[in-house]
Amino acid sequence: MTAGAPAGPAGPGPAAGLAVETHGLTKRFGRQNAVDGVDLAVPLGSVFGFLGPNGSGKTTTIRVLLGLASATAGQVHVLGREMPRHGRDVLPRVGALVEGPAFYPYLSGEANLHRLDTANRHAPSSTRAARVAAALERVGLSHAAHKKVRAYSLGMKQRLGIANALLTPRELLVLDEPTNGLDPQGTREVRSLVRSLAAGGTTVFVSSHLLAEVEQMCTHAAVMSVGRLVAHGSLAELRRAGRAHVRVLTPDPAAARRELLRLGMTPDGGSDDDGVTSAVVALMPDDAPAPEAIAAALVRAEVRLRGFAVEEASLEDRFVALTGEGFDVAQ
Repeated sequence: MTAGAPAGPAGPGPAAGLAVETHGLTKRFGRQNAVDGVDLAVPLGSVFGFLGPNGSGKTTTIRVLLGLASATAGQVHVLGREMPRHGRDVLPRVGALVEGPAFYPYLSGEANLHRLDTANRHAPSSTRAARVAAALERVGLSHAAHKKVRAYSLGMKQRLGIANALLTPRELLVLDEPTNGLDPQGTREVRSLVRSLAAGGTTVFVSSHLLAEVEQMCTHAAVMSVGRLVAHGSLAELRRAGRAHVRVLTPDPAAARRELLRLGMTPDGGSDDDGVTSAVVALMPDDAPAPEAIAAALVRAEVRLRGFAVEEASLEDRFVALTGEGFDVAQ
């Protein structure tokens, strides 16, 4: 049970193969539940995307996971140990960048990392210089190592924060909006960095509101909305949970709609019409005929086909349906 949480019935112990696990995690501010009964399961070795609109409870959840805030109720296990009870044993194995990096502006990036590394009682001083240099190189800041941080751009400060999280080997890396403020090149570098860390065995937990980034670098994801977890699983599972559509390009939209209805599909209310060809889109039920059977039925109904496609639901469609809100889909 997390510190400050009321006593309650013992929950299940940590499951094998999970880097992060929560049961009924709740954080209340006054009468409002910022996090409401969240059950998370983050597989070891995964790149886990933690998605949700701003204000959905992502950062509050992360703060509780890291022992920076106490839960009102529920259980939290990180790397198989209960938090925050075993924080002194767990946190040296965890790197984190939460709510943006904070550095001494009058010191260089290298000097800031030296000071931060000195504060880590588990970090040997004999290899400090080499570790700092390696961390700066890994995030692409070697050229700015001796520049004062007050002259860094927001993106450079973000990368310096990630470098700090990588000063010593980590089993789990928690990144809250790691591409915030980065230009496209910096975003690609962070994406590549996350992949390389996962390939080396580090579990990476990435909080983000950018769907495009999550799709390109994550293996699993969870979606938060107004403090609740509304979806959880691998990216493939989340995509499959969406509903596919059939798109028909035809000069006979009325006949196409009639036939799609007869086949058990639900055409949308309108169509994109260029004056010659209309695009008719229909939601496919789970028991819909095979795509080739749909196309054949349309031809038999004398619907002239100029294009036919089955489109799987995108993650954007799925998340908007779950949260009722849009997500940013590009940097």
